[in-house]
Amino acid sequence: MNEEENAIVNVLAERYASKAMQRIWSREEKIRQERRLWVEVMKSQSRLGIDISKEQIACYEQSINDVNLRSIDRRERVLKHDLKARIEEFNSLAGLQLIHLALTSRDVTENVELVQTRDALALIRAQVLGILNLLAIKMERHKSLVMVGRTHNVPAQLTTLGKRFATFAEELLFALERLDSLIDRLPLRGIKGPVGTSQDLFDLLDSDGEKIELDFARSVGFSRILDSTGQTYPRSIDFEILSTLAQLSAAPSNLALMVRLMSGAGLLSEGFSEGQVGSSAMPHKVNPRSSERISGLTTVLKGYLFMVSETSGDLWNDGDVSCSVVRRVALPDAFFALDGIFQTTASVLQNVEVFEEHIALEVNKYLPYVTTTKILASAIRAGMDRETAYRKIQDAALASLQGREKVEEIGFFKRLADDPDFLLNASDMEREASSLHSLPVAERQVSKVLTKIDEITRAAQTLDFKFEEVI
Repeated sequence: MNEEENAIVNVLAERYASKAMQRIWSREEKIRQERRLWVEVMKSQSRLGIDISKEQIACYEQSINDVNLRSIDRRERVLKHDLKARIEEFNSLAGLQLIHLALTSRDVTENVELVQTRDALALIRAQVLGILNLLAIKMERHKSLVMVGRTHNVPAQLTTLGKRFATFAEELLFALERLDSLIDRLPLRGIKGPVGTSQDLFDLLDSDGEKIELDFARSVGFSRILDSTGQTYPRSIDFEILSTLAQLSAAPSNLALMVRLMSGAGLLSEGFSEGQVGSSAMPHKVNPRSSERISGLTTVLKGYLFMVSETSGDLWNDGDVSCSVVRRVALPDAFFALDGIFQTTASVLQNVEVFEEHIALEVNKYLPYVTTTKILASAIRAGMDRETAYRKIQDAALASLQGREKVEEIGFFKRLADDPDFLLNASDMEREASSLHSLPVAERQVSKVLTKIDEITRAAQTLDFKFEEVI
């Protein structure tokens, strides 16, 4: 077995994340981004009077994509400094020593990480819009499908499946607002030097040092640069980034939990492709494995959020590297986890099977008990005191349920109607129950959320976002 075959892979990236997200956070792409930064800085320095020719810059430019990880790793084993190894490698390729003038390591690594973060957030946003579009399809299709709603996982009232999808969609829309705000506000660290004063640039270029970071910011599409930072930018920014990712994961996680619970009750399935196996031991099993994956990846993501919370507010004077190992792991892996959540959520939404007959059977099973609040309202309108009506309805419902368990059923409505002090008769209550086969208010709620999704997705023109196939 050769060295590549024996290499340990990043499980989150290789097994769950999309190829697009892997590219953004790959070692090769990070090195290319660093080299682009060095080239942009050289161009600015040349314009500001440093003796660097266009030909020399071209020597570096033509080597940007020549990334040899083994060579860089060999250098790092000697130098014990990862960025210095990448500096020497790039200089060697160009045959010059003109990069990194008046810069420190964090001028390179932290700006590049913020560029990667911005690109990853943009990809996540496109995925969010794709998920919203898939949710909209389910909302429209099932907005009138009446089902048993549960609180505390106990039958409560009737709702519609479309409304459940709308609830998840609105939660995701709310998180999208925060994501858009973060993308708009995300700053570059800037070229600030070892303690954030930009002293080295000013020593090199007198008063023109700030122009270099402005040129670089424009070259990578940033409009905001931190004015005052130390060697490291505030790690509370990392915390906001990951807490935004965690918030974005909540709606898919809630959807996954619904699918798992409804699958267990035989009301739907997340799909089962030809040749798929549900269990190695039990041939009949059709497990909600994709939804379980979403739940698991959400837990992983929250773990990374906790990790970066420990670095937030832990700044030693003007900076140190105690947060480095945390950020190397947490930043890319949190994006891999959320990317995997969205890829898998798309698969669930595209393949979910709804068993409408089973849903109808469950509705009939829990009628008339899920009508109790409607009966209560009718009794109050008929002139009964609220608490008196509540107690009589509760007593009749519990007695009827106990009778069913003992095969001595006396209908709930009959028990109430036989009470001379209860002001509704059986036909009144039957009429109330039959009206619940349509839930117009729930349908209007679905329509409102559908309108919001339509406005956002039409503006972004990303309805056809292509998710990758999930194994």
